[in-house]
Amino acid sequence: MPPLDDLAFFQRLARAGSLTATARELGLSLSAVSKRLKQLEARLGVALATRTTRRLTLTAEGELYLARGGAILEELVELEETLADQRAELSGPLRINATFGFGRRHVAPLLSAFCRRHPRLEAALELSNFPVSLADQGFDIGIRVGEPPDSRLVARRILANRRILCASPGYVATMPALESPADLAAHPCLVLRENASDYALWRFERRDGPREEQAVKVSGPLASNDGEVIRRLTRDGHGVALRSWWDVHQDLAAGQLVEVLPGWRGVRADFHAVYDQRRHVPLRIRAFIAYLEQEMAGRVPPVTRPTTTGESST
Repeated sequence: MPPLDDLAFFQRLARAGSLTATARELGLSLSAVSKRLKQLEARLGVALATRTTRRLTLTAEGELYLARGGAILEELVELEETLADQRAELSGPLRINATFGFGRRHVAPLLSAFCRRHPRLEAALELSNFPVSLADQGFDIGIRVGEPPDSRLVARRILANRRILCASPGYVATMPALESPADLAAHPCLVLRENASDYALWRFERRDGPREEQAVKVSGPLASNDGEVIRRLTRDGHGVALRSWWDVHQDLAAGQLVEVLPGWRGVRADFHAVYDQRRHVPLRIRAFIAYLEQEMAGRVPPVTRPTTTGESST
């Protein structure tokens, strides 16, 4: 096989993580994938990986071949995309990762409209409970809440957002006093379970006066790893939840939920589109992020004033 084909094959193999997964992705037999890897190693004169049918572990030489080979392939793709950019016609693959709730409600309809304008795109939106590594999973764009911790990623804010402490009107009518974040210890808190911990850490900042932040460990008898479930439990009056404004603003406007704890608010949790730093960012990536920025521009949290039980969402 030509060297570039070998590089692409090995990159696919390393990303899949096993011979079996690679065979499934390429539509080949397991023996054909194993044979091709052996031929590649024979041509290079080094072992690139130790493997079983279920798992593949790169050797030091394999890591080097993957890293340097990946850079070569990326430069070739960038060269071709630069030439394609001159035609100003969007085409090629566009892989996006987002969380389930935000991805379904916001990213999916915008991606649909964008692809209708640019039918030559080959787009895929994959949703997950938690963010995934763009490089390891081969994604072009990730939609993240908060500032991304990886400094190697470029972040563009697409939606201003805060987390809102809220509960149902029925729960508010009978709930214990709630005057500061510390009082949440006396309330059943509906926790979005993001790890194996028995509690969640909710962060707040004082709305007026000197800047002050508080972080409170909360827990409760009901929890879920899905934000939509937490929203439903909150509307059903099971306790207090800390949810993103974009997730609950319609419930607040309809009176199904009310914001509680006057004088405090959740910290900023803006949404960003993130992508890997590179010399040339393909036009399709730049264009879709610009489209997200444009279409999300008006979807910002309202400025609210405290009331006796919480704050109006309008």
